[in-house]
Amino acid sequence: MTEKSPIDKGHKATLISYWMEKARESMETARSEYNSGRYTPAVRNLYYGCFYALTAVLLKEGHSFKKHTAVKAALHKNLIRAGIVEPGWGKFYNKIFDSRHEGDYQPLRTFDAEEVEVFLDQGTGFIALMETLLSR
Repeated sequence: MTEKSPIDKGHKATLISYWMEKARESMETARSEYNSGRYTPAVRNLYYGCFYALTAVLLKEGHSFKKHTAVKAALHKNLIRAGIVEPGWGKFYNKIFDSRHEGDYQPLRTFDAEEVEVFLDQGTGFIALMETLLSR
């Protein structure tokens, strides 16, 4: 469920900056985990990096959500259908969303280095796109 954020501009800017810092931190942690051969935590941190960056963009538009599924839905509704973000980014987000969930909850789900490397490259692009949207 979406909620319009009744926060003032200064507080909103602080929150957006906070979410983007968390996004960058999560991506750094994802790369560290990947470099150490810990692929499931790398995927988890990569997902959270993308989630935090997307949360910042949606907050800039005046939306906040209580569930990860609502954030994912808002990407498709507010950004992709509106023509702001290309559909390929929605497919990537869906994939990393599902992969994080599988890695955390599906027994015996593992990731290989090549798969995670692709996720890292795409995640870096996704976060860069979110930064671009924030700078508009």
